[in-house]
Amino acid sequence: MPVMKILSIETSTDFGTCALWRDGVIEQRICPSGRPHSETLLPLVRDLVADAGIGFNQLDGIAFGAGPGAFTGLRIACAVAQGVAVGADLPLLPVCGLAAMAETAGADRVVSLLDARMGEVYLAAYELRADAHEPLGEIRLGLPAMLELPAGEGWVACGNAPAVYPALAGRLLDAGIRLLPGILPQADAVARLAAPRLRHGGGIDPALAAPLYVRDKVARTIDERLGSEGKA
Repeated sequence: MPVMKILSIETSTDFGTCALWRDGVIEQRICPSGRPHSETLLPLVRDLVADAGIGFNQLDGIAFGAGPGAFTGLRIACAVAQGVAVGADLPLLPVCGLAAMAETAGADRVVSLLDARMGEVYLAAYELRADAHEPLGEIRLGLPAMLELPAGEGWVACGNAPAVYPALAGRLLDAGIRLLPGILPQADAVARLAAPRLRHGGGIDPALAAPLYVRDKVARTIDERLGSEGKA
């Protein structure tokens, strides 16, 4: 049986990555820090595939971190994934970055928390059922003090939001939720989540791919900032 090969891309945060998945064996590379992903991602992807001794047309699919996250990073990942997929006539597999974080955390109950900037946080809760982390409700976006935390025991929290918002970290610890701050969306986890979908024909037409923004704008108006913070 031929080896299934997936190229995956994740640039929803400052920590950008790409990975090559070959029947469960994954090689991941990290975008150089201090430079925009728009400059570093595509050369890194090309080198990763070339060093594996294959061409893009020998891949079986392209996976990318669809979001939520930094708007520019989401657009870059989607555009590069679409470009490669169209050029090589491959299916595309969008993967939620918060789900990728839960996959990396590996606990039975995971709440993924990413800094959404503008004083807000993306939150999604996942529970391990059978062999996959299933989402419990929709992705939420809100102020750290207002977000509803998951009920029950055995939860761990991953992501950068607790470090950015210490009051949120305090709420999590008070609720008995263990913190795993070093976990961010990464391409290796994106590939692991995409692989079973690709096996079952779950890829989409590249023309249909789009980032998962959750928030529909980049910045608040002055009136909104005054209303929520008392200052512009």
